[in-house]
Amino acid sequence: MNVLGKLMRNPPLLTLILVVAVLVIASLTLRGFGSYGHLRYIMELAAVIGIVAAGQTLVILMGGIDLSAGAIMTVTAIMLPLLSPAFDPTGLIGIVVILAIATLIGFLNGAGAAWLGVPPIIMTLAMATFLQGLLVIVAGGSAVSVTNAAVIWLGQGRLFGISASVILWAVVSVAVIVLIHRMPIGGRFLALGANPVAAQLSGVSVTRHTLIVFALSGFFAGVAGILILGMNRQGYVGIGEPYVLTSIAAVVLGGTSILGGRGTYAGTIPGAILLVTTTALITVVNASAGWRSIMFGTLILGLLLISGREARSR
Repeated sequence: MNVLGKLMRNPPLLTLILVVAVLVIASLTLRGFGSYGHLRYIMELAAVIGIVAAGQTLVILMGGIDLSAGAIMTVTAIMLPLLSPAFDPTGLIGIVVILAIATLIGFLNGAGAAWLGVPPIIMTLAMATFLQGLLVIVAGGSAVSVTNAAVIWLGQGRLFGISASVILWAVVSVAVIVLIHRMPIGGRFLALGANPVAAQLSGVSVTRHTLIVFALSGFFAGVAGILILGMNRQGYVGIGEPYVLTSIAAVVLGGTSILGGRGTYAGTIPGAILLVTTTALITVVNASAGWRSIMFGTLILGLLLISGREARSR
């Protein structure tokens, strides 16, 4: 019982144990589930969710939420091929330009929340709706194909047998964990999420840190958009929408408080893997799409229950 109590107080470790348990059980009972190729595919999908969830973790730690992440991913996937100049065979210019745009969109989210006083959930929802309408006008119902060599390599390339997307996720993970736990700005994010009034009275700028955290969320959503574009070799309206809920779910499954002020990206990592593994398990056993919806609906209810429980305990 003491061990169980310790696990309940360490959500990242508990989530990691669940990931290992699901993978072991599925590998022993389902043929081919534990093969290297299938596990690599799971990690590639988890990398996309994990990178979106990197920005989402920072926003949630500060007590906000970003519902525009999926729309920013879609903007990236559709606009990158259109903005990549023909004279650049590497495609790096297009990547830099689109990441700057994604970061700017995130900055505008922060500006609306910080300067206009719009609640982040409303501001980012409005931004997502605006971007979706804009993309329908720009792209219509057609898909945009990518020939950008750098994007295709990031989405499908290998380095020493390891997917480029997984390597990129590892780099992002280290950077975000260091930012949260080893840099002063990470401590200020946590302080603002735990008690914004006390943090502000101690000299922490709410406005500046709100702008920074949403700009970072936009940047990471842009990186994830590049990955899904490279994996699919085309972008289309709505390609990033499934990652809004999953990124939030990965954060909360990893033990980060939905109300902010407590958590770590180290828990988001196994949270992302657990979501993809569970979805893959449902797919392998030929369950209908309805069961997938039920699973994510259950996650939404779980988030609400956790939020309500924490609100009563504060």
